[in-house]
Amino acid sequence: MPTAEVAPSAPFFRPFPFCRLLMPGGITEQKTALRRVMRERRAALEPNMRAAAAFVVRDRLIEMLPRLALPAGAVVAGFLPIRDEIDPRPALEALRERGFRLVLPVVIARNEPLIFREWLPGTVLEPDAFHIPAPPVWAEQLAPDLLLVPMLAFDRKGERLGYGAGFYDVTLTLLRAQRASIAVGIAFSTQEVEAVPVSARDVMLDALVTEIDVLWFGRFAGGGAAPS
Repeated sequence: MPTAEVAPSAPFFRPFPFCRLLMPGGITEQKTALRRVMRERRAALEPNMRAAAAFVVRDRLIEMLPRLALPAGAVVAGFLPIRDEIDPRPALEALRERGFRLVLPVVIARNEPLIFREWLPGTVLEPDAFHIPAPPVWAEQLAPDLLLVPMLAFDRKGERLGYGAGFYDVTLTLLRAQRASIAVGIAFSTQEVEAVPVSARDVMLDALVTEIDVLWFGRFAGGGAAPS
């Protein structure tokens, strides 16, 4: 079983209790039921808590950089928040100020890996195949060294629950076969559950940061750093 290391935390706001649902059916049915619960749980957060959490996560992510051991000028993939996701933009701006190149994911087609195009200040975004704002076709396509990954739920084993399309699982599988890409989930602490239902295609995170915790998994647990 993968081990996780938990960084010391100072509670910012009290998270909801872990989800202890009795969910009948197979993995697909369990995921569907959990998504419904977690959408409601995340949507219940107060706007001021959301805004403050984004800046706490920014600070925690910057503190993680020595352990992530990214090369100078590394490519970092962020995302633009949709619905009531945590806002990664304060963290992304801080990373840009430190010399990292930023990219955003682009959906090309269903069941296809994401591609990543450079996101420069002032870039006018265009809808991708899923009508999500993304850099235009002329923006440079780059492979990320670090991915900030959104989610609906996570657990302390490094598993995440996404929205069901599987884009990040497919993409991370491809990237990790080619390079040592690092996946760091960012979320609100209230998105934590006792156990995420997983299937064979689901891909674990390397780390996760919320407004109250930093969790390290797999090769990073126990003080490990990214391979050079």
